[in-house]
Amino acid sequence: RFARDVNHVIAKHLVGKAKGTRSGIALEDLEDLEDIRDRVTVRKVQRADLHSWSFHRLRTFVTYKAAPAGVPVRLVEARDTSRTCHRCGHCEKKNRPSRDDFRCVGCGFAGPADHNAAINIGRRAVSHAADDAA
Repeated sequence: RFARDVNHVIAKHLVGKAKGTRSGIALEDLEDLEDIRDRVTVRKVQRADLHSWSFHRLRTFVTYKAAPAGVPVRLVEARDTSRTCHRCGHCEKKNRPSRDDFRCVGCGFAGPADHNAAINIGRRAVSHAADDAA
C-alpha cells in the first residue's frame, strides 16, 4: 500500500508539473522489456526490491491522471537511452562506467546517467511527435 501511495503522489506531481508548464510527459515504454528483471544484475539484498518494482503501475497512474488534465503522454523505445550521449549521439556500452555515471567516449561529456537518459527520452518523444504530425 505504501508503494501504491508513493506512485500516486509521484504521478500527481508529474502531471501537475506538466500541466503547469503546458508540456507533455515522456516515458520509456518498458512493456517491450519484459525480461528486464532477468537482464538486470543486483546484489542479493536488492532482489526483493527489484522484483517488487512497479514501473507499470506508475505508468498507469500517470496515464490516467494525465488524460483529464489534457497532458499528453508519449511512450518511447527504451533501448540505448542510457548509453547514448545526448550531445554527440555516440552510443556505446563503455559510456556507462557505473550505474550512476555517464562518460561519453566519443566527445568526453560527463554527467549523471539518469539526466543524460532523460534528455534522450525527451528528444525521442519530440521527434516521434513530429513524425506523427507529418
